[in-house]
Amino acid sequence: MRIAVDVMGGDFAPRETVAGAVQAAREMPDTTLVLVGDRQVVADELARQDTAGLTLELAQAGDVITMAESPAAAVRAKPEASIVVATEMVKRGEVDALATVGHTGAGMVAAVLILGRIPGAKRPTVGVPILGLQPQTFFWDVGANVDCKPMHLLQFGLMGSLYVELVEGIENPTVALLTNGLEDSKGDSLTQAAFSLLAESDVNFVGNVEALNVIHGQVNVAVCDGLVGNVLLKTIESLSNLMLDLVEADVGSRLPAHVARDAFAPALGDLRQRTDYAEIGAVPLLGVQGHVVIGHGRSQAKAVKAAIHQARRAAEADLVSAITQRLAAP
Repeated sequence: MRIAVDVMGGDFAPRETVAGAVQAAREMPDTTLVLVGDRQVVADELARQDTAGLTLELAQAGDVITMAESPAAAVRAKPEASIVVATEMVKRGEVDALATVGHTGAGMVAAVLILGRIPGAKRPTVGVPILGLQPQTFFWDVGANVDCKPMHLLQFGLMGSLYVELVEGIENPTVALLTNGLEDSKGDSLTQAAFSLLAESDVNFVGNVEALNVIHGQVNVAVCDGLVGNVLLKTIESLSNLMLDLVEADVGSRLPAHVARDAFAPALGDLRQRTDYAEIGAVPLLGVQGHVVIGHGRSQAKAVKAAIHQARRAAEADLVSAITQRLAAP
């Protein structure tokens, strides 16, 4: 297994991305990680790390796409950008997968322009689990597509269901349409039309689902457009952190420090870890002809390490072939 890592992308690159790659390499001795970026800069960062016995390679990419740039224009104008060079490696078959925490838009544009969409795939999509609160419940889409048509939502359900089954090991996952009520007639014109398509498909469609049901883990795949999914995901992330902060502060104000530390700190620490995005790291971009996982730009070493693990899982499951076959089926 060979995985390319875009070590120049992200808010804390290259230090945190290189550190995360080293941590991942230590946990995956049978995997070669190809660190894509400015060779001298990456070599300097590696010199700070203990890399003895690790299988690491460097691939030169002398440019980077910043968060302020237009993704489409930058991908076309910067052939030596790390995300472009890494995606080209996937295209040529030099690596089995790519992990990036850089410019999300640039990662998606590079994947579409260089790898191309899977035949029949209308739009690529990104999903994510509800942190550690309900690790077997996923939103699809969470920001890649904000202006959707009914067919797009149908395909999000199809591709998301395959991911959950093949990568997460959930047999016959349930798929629901996220809207404002359980009745078949709920939702706007988009969700009502998508309901009919999903109901006629061969996914395990269980109807509509409300956000409160999703948060309680009642379905495995909640289908929505990227605007709804992104707003809901960020609300859950922010609210979980806020509630933990409030509980921690309240406990600290009511109990002696040693009691609060011994009685509550372990439980709160465990809950913070469960709801930490860094435990997930990244999720695959589904619908393109290559295994690409995209993580938060704010990712640090722990999240980068997790993203690389996700890239390996996607390649091992051969998601691209599974989705290609599924979309080609009558």
